[in-house]
Amino acid sequence: MEIAYLIDASSLLLRWLHLIVGIAWIGASFYFVWLDNSIKPPTDPKLKEDGVGGELWAMHGGGFYNPQKYAVAPKKLPDELHFFFWPSYTTWISGILLMSVLYYFQAATYMVDPAISAITPAQSVGIGLATLVIGWVVYDLLARLLIERSQLSFAVIYTAFVTLVSWALCHLLAGRAAYIHVGAMIATTMSANVFFWIIPAQRRQVAAMKLGEAVDPALGRRAKQRSYHNNYLTLPVLFSMISNHYAATYNHAWNWVVLVLLMAGSVLVRHFFNLRHFGITRWEFPIAGMAIILGVLVWIAPIPTRATAGQPVPSLAEVTSIVTARCAGCHAEHPSIMPVAQMGVMLDTPARVKQYAQRIHERAVQLKNMPLANMTGMTDAERSLIGHWYAAGAK
Repeated sequence: MEIAYLIDASSLLLRWLHLIVGIAWIGASFYFVWLDNSIKPPTDPKLKEDGVGGELWAMHGGGFYNPQKYAVAPKKLPDELHFFFWPSYTTWISGILLMSVLYYFQAATYMVDPAISAITPAQSVGIGLATLVIGWVVYDLLARLLIERSQLSFAVIYTAFVTLVSWALCHLLAGRAAYIHVGAMIATTMSANVFFWIIPAQRRQVAAMKLGEAVDPALGRRAKQRSYHNNYLTLPVLFSMISNHYAATYNHAWNWVVLVLLMAGSVLVRHFFNLRHFGITRWEFPIAGMAIILGVLVWIAPIPTRATAGQPVPSLAEVTSIVTARCAGCHAEHPSIMPVAQMGVMLDTPARVKQYAQRIHERAVQLKNMPLANMTGMTDAERSLIGHWYAAGAK
């Protein structure tokens, strides 16, 4: 099999796995934060005597459920105790493998943009991997110093750090690679919270109970703080994971500002739901969050291409010649660069060029994210010619 097809097949399987385990991790995170915020002090004296600090009744799938949370720990360790850590670990592992297949193994195409910086593919991979490590070290240091003193101070400083990283990566890496690495940095922090803080705290709690010792309530409190941070970081990570489909964001001249604003808007929306679990409704948070997101989308909208009066209208044959030279290597019945026509789009005949005129205009003229990494060297003059042809009716 050809290497290009092996990369495609590997990315398919890894993306599928990443999506499955990611849903499991995020679903559990959302559920337990909802549960933690929604439980009420028990009214049953026996539950209070047993050390239950909160409970609730729920119904799902035709069954009644009565989850209970102990204020610190039960009097006796249960025979079966479930830990939620594999969804986190497998999400991170599959994500790193997927990023390696899509970005690191193809760094010259996906990581490097000569118009942004003169780094080599190897340097771009080094920058990407270093970002993951530095992101966790800085976050953990800030959390240790500030998390129990001032959540607001922590949030402001960490947001400033993410902004700085976004700015730096957008001036070093190709736009889509910069976005994915900001998200991967935050996702690494989330999984590291589970690995270094949440699960170890839980295991120390269990170990103390096995030895007949009192459980330190600080262990649960610190683990819960990290879990809450993960909850707030989820939506920014999800946006960065899907951002490679939306070139208007990462190709914008102020792409780092676009990224930070969209992430900030999603955090405000998440904050609304977390407050809602407590029974507190603060509509200003989702309104502000959506206003930021929608405002950014209006701001980055491409300017429509208009025909220039008196300028000769390019012919379909001229446009087809450009598209064949610059685009058909990836978009043809038998492409020469990719194993199959990408997205099923074929641009190897005049009829197909005319059929996909709108798409060609969007990608080559407005967003300028095609050809991929401009590997075939489409010039500004060629983009302008396609734009003029499209504005004149794409005839």
